[in-house]
Amino acid sequence: MQLTLASASPRRRELLSLLGISFQVAPADLDETQLPGEHAAAYVERLARAKAHGTGLILAADTSVVIDDEVLGKPGRDAVLGAQMLRRLSGRSHQVMTGIAVSNLAGVRSQVVTSEVIFRRLSESEIAWYVGTGEGADKAGGYALQGRAGAFITSIVGSPSNVIGLPLAETTALLRAAGLRLPMDGK
Repeated sequence: MQLTLASASPRRRELLSLLGISFQVAPADLDETQLPGEHAAAYVERLARAKAHGTGLILAADTSVVIDDEVLGKPGRDAVLGAQMLRRLSGRSHQVMTGIAVSNLAGVRSQVVTSEVIFRRLSESEIAWYVGTGEGADKAGGYALQGRAGAFITSIVGSPSNVIGLPLAETTALLRAAGLRLPMDGK
C-alpha cells in the first residue's frame, strides 16, 4: 500500500522518513483562509481533511500557532509581521495545533493534536536577529522549534513533533488504523 503525503513541508517529510515510512509527495492546493468565527482546532482539522482528498492512502496535516484564540499564520518575508508575532509570543505560552487526516477507501479519519509552548521573554535584539535569519518566514507563528528558535523555548507540554508539524504518535496510530504496516511493526 503506497502512502501519499499531501504536503510540501520538508519537516513532515523528514519526520516520516525518520520512521522509515515509504511515501510519495503530492502537495494539496487549496484555499487555506480561516472561516469567520472558525475556532483554531476546527480550522486545522477542516484543512487537513480537505487536503486528504483523493484516491489511495493519503496523509495530510495542517499546523497553526494559536495565541489568545487567534491563529498566527506565516509571516513570509514581511519582517515587521515576523517581529510582531515574536513579540506576542515573548514571555508567554501559546498552543500549536495540528490537524491530521488519513484517507483511504474506507473514508477519512482525523484528529487534532494540541501542544503548549512557552517562550522566555525575548529582547528586541533577539527578535531582530531571528527575523533577520529568515528561518521563521515560512513557519506558522514565525518560528521553528527545530532551528534557532529552540533557544527561545523554555518548555513544551505535549508532543514536540507536533510543534514541528506532524505529531508522530497520533499519525502512526491513524496510519495503522487505515491498514498501513509500519517498519516498526516488524514482519
